[in-house]
Amino acid sequence: MQVSTSAYYEWLKAPQGSDKDQLDQKVAEKAKQIFVDNKQSFGSRRLADRLQKQGFAVGRFKTRRIMRDLKLQVRYPKRFKITTDSNHNEAISPNRLNRQFQVAKPNQVWTTDITYVWTLQGWLYVAVVIDLFSRQVVGWAIDDHMRTSLCVRALQMAFWRRKPPPGLLHHSDRGSQYASREYRQHLAVMKMEQSMSRKGNCWDNSPTERFFRSLKHEQLNYEKFKTQAAAKLSVIDYLAFYNGRRSHSTLGYLSPLEFEREFYRNAA
Repeated sequence: MQVSTSAYYEWLKAPQGSDKDQLDQKVAEKAKQIFVDNKQSFGSRRLADRLQKQGFAVGRFKTRRIMRDLKLQVRYPKRFKITTDSNHNEAISPNRLNRQFQVAKPNQVWTTDITYVWTLQGWLYVAVVIDLFSRQVVGWAIDDHMRTSLCVRALQMAFWRRKPPPGLLHHSDRGSQYASREYRQHLAVMKMEQSMSRKGNCWDNSPTERFFRSLKHEQLNYEKFKTQAAAKLSVIDYLAFYNGRRSHSTLGYLSPLEFEREFYRNAA
């Protein structure tokens, strides 16, 4: 049998016998670690990408087999639920964003919304502000009420952390908090332009809805909180994970912070 020289040397370099078994075991262990560290949210595509970045020569189909062998089950989110109370007499801004979710650079478009967390001490409410460019949560506030002041605190955190230029587009649903005179005054002082979703249409603010869906199905839905303090710590823990480590397919499988660092590195 004739064997080419190149094929022979490729055969010599390939793991043989027990060496291959050890490598497969190492890949499986690393895959399980990555899967658990990322809140059981990685499917085969994202898991394969993370393994490749750590030096393992695996494709999506091999990763899928590893997941099947290890019984790694992805946590799938539930459908959106409409929680906005838009039955009020406040003024409504037009939908200026109009689902244009792809943004060229940071601090051009922010989206915001409120969600809720149940604890044995009662409901806890979470307001976030997200920069659409990187999907980074740039401002947040947590409290036992959902008054306008909750949303204002999240907005103020984002403003003082990011110091955006005038003209930033601020998008929300039609909730009474965002339509209130108090909130609009803060937007005016910060020189932001307001945009609002159409009535009852959560898809007009889907990036923020997706964040809340991830927060719940990757973290909150699997915990029973005895206290509001425990729930608050869990939310803060997820925010750190989401901004710093959670990869997004729309960001080239980078986390929000990694994506922004890459942008500023290339812009320098």
